Formats: sequence, structure tokens, C-alpha cells
Amino acid sequence: MAWQRKLAGLVAAAAVLLLCAGVETALGAKRTAIPDDLRDVVDDEEDEEWRHWGAAARPARDLPPPPPEELLRMDPAAVQAELLRHHTGPSLGFVKLRPGVRRSREDVMGIATRWSNVLRTGSVAAKFAAVDFGTLMFTMERGQDTLELKEFVLGQSEAYEIKIGDQISRRPGDPPLDKAIEMLRKEKADKSKDEF
Repeated sequence: MAWQRKLAGLVAAAAVLLLCAGVETALGAKRTAIPDDLRDVVDDEEDEEWRHWGAAARPARDLPPPPPEELLRMDPAAVQAELLRHHTGPSLGFVKLRPGVRRSREDVMGIATRWSNVLRTGSVAAKFAAVDFGTLMFTMERGQDTLELKEFVLGQSEAYEIKIGDQISRRPGDPPLDKAIEMLRKEKADKSKDEF
């Protein structure tokens, strides 16, 4: 116990000694005077990166668009996919939620909020809004993120299909939405017949 007090006293004395040495050095240091007239000072620290700091980033093009001759040989679905990949402006689209699930207004708004927040963490600036109990609308500032958004939405269990422009995408093997609704109605009718 006594050795701990001695050690604490030595540490305190060393700290005071270092503090005094630092103050003495600071007081004895020569001060640099900065004149008010700065016309002869050359400012060469600004470079192109500094001048453009804070400006909106220009969209980076990963791949150049294919030549028009190549587009003529593609089928319409491939042309649409190619155009979607090179889209850079704002985008607007709709997501149909999986039919046959009862949802409240709060449920749909919760899905929209959750998807917006998750995509924001992945630096995709998409905002979702509830349109009705089975539809979400999204807007995006940067259209080059459209493919990433499409992959994300189709990976969610609540989503059935996504529509961007005229292009409708759904998971492989899923029937069109009209057929899925028709199948649900038939199942419901069969259940009601079985109950009677």
C-alpha cells in the first residue's frame, strides 16, 4: 500500500515536471507575425480536386453504350435491359406487393419506410411511398442505381413485381400478377365450396 502511494507521488511529480517544461517552452518560443498585407502571398494549395469539393458527383459510366448496329440485332427485352443499365436520370416506378396478404395502412407504410432506410444504407437514394394496400411507389434521383434497386426489391418477401416504365419484372417462375390474383380467387372459391 505504501509503495502505491510512493508510485502515485512519483507519477504526479513527473507530470508536473513535464507540464512546467511544456509551459516554459511555449513561453520562450518565438512568435511569428502575420502581416495584414497579403498581396505578395502566392496561394498554390488549391488544386482541381479542392475546387470541385462538395459539388455533386458526376455519374460514372461503367460501360459505354453498345453501338446502334448491335442494338438492332438484340431482342426487345435485351434492348430494354441495356437501356435500363445506362439510364442516369431520375426514375419513378411501382412495386406490387404479394397478393393474398391482408395489410393495414401502417403495415404498408412500415414496408415503405423500412425499404427506404435499408437502401439508404447501401447508398441507393430511393424513396418509397404507399399508394394503396398492395402498391408502393418509388422515386430515385440517380437512375444508374435502378438495377440494384430491382435486385433488392425482388429479394424481399413482401414484393411480387416491380414496374419501371413499361418494363415489369418479377421473380423467375412467378406468373403474371393477373394470373396470381385469379389463382387466389379460385382457391378462395374452392374453400368456400368445401365449407358448405
